[in-house]
Formats: sequence, structure tokens, C-alpha cells
Amino acid sequence: MSEDIFLKGMIIIRFLSAAIEFTGAFLMWRYFRLDTAIRINGFLGLAGPLVLTTTMLLGIAGLAASRVPAAKILWIGLGVACILYGTTR
Repeated sequence: MSEDIFLKGMIIIRFLSAAIEFTGAFLMWRYFRLDTAIRINGFLGLAGPLVLTTTMLLGIAGLAASRVPAAKILWIGLGVACILYGTTR
């Protein structure tokens, strides 16, 4: 399987993430209320880790499909797990 499909998927997810972020900023500006901005920011804070996890899983799947050694994929997976663990409370 070609790596292109995985890369294109990662790119599309990142563009969608950027669109969500810009929409959130616009809505904060549009409503111009602190309580509403906090709610919007909470949603954006939830979307960020989901986008990171999804894009990394696609990238790792692409590496696995291109016959990268399993040990390297394991190291990448552990790195992602460390990032996610380090950003939790």
C-alpha cells in the first residue's frame, strides 16, 4: 500500500483541525462573552489531543505499511504515549 494515502489523510485531518480552530476563534470574537469563550476553548482543548492521536495513528500505520522495522514503530508509539501522558494532569 502506498504511503500517499496515509500522508493525505494526515494532511486532511490537520486542515480540518485548523478550520475548527479558526471557527472557534471566530465564534469567540462573534459572541465576545467570556463564559462563551471558555466553553468554546474547552471544546477546542478536547479536539487537540484527538487530532494528535488520529494523525499519529495514521502516520504509524503508514510506516508499518512501508515495512519499517517493528522496533522503530514501537519507539514512535512509546513517544506518542509519553506525549499524551505528559500532557495530562
